[in-house]
Amino acid sequence: MTTELRYLDFDYSEDTEGHGTFDAMASTTPEKTPEVKQEIAALLAWAEATFPHARGALDEGAMWDYDLQETREENPRFDTVTLSLSGTADFCAALREQFALD
Repeated sequence: MTTELRYLDFDYSEDTEGHGTFDAMASTTPEKTPEVKQEIAALLAWAEATFPHARGALDEGAMWDYDLQETREENPRFDTVTLSLSGTADFCAALREQFALD
């Protein structure tokens, strides 16, 4: 069963070692930011449950890792959250299947 993402729209790239990276950016009003964070939390919970204790530096043998950033304007009309999720070929295939990513 796939999980639908409402806020995160990922772009995919791959390095020369076969590791994939999914990058997403969500810019929303401050009222919607908690929903974006819930979506990210669900995605990361899936990653940890599916590949337990496998997060870390890929070049050191881990299966997946992520980088999460959030920016808020001084006069908050929009919040921007960026998520980069990297992993091995097996991790990327499972992520694509679970979240119907192209």
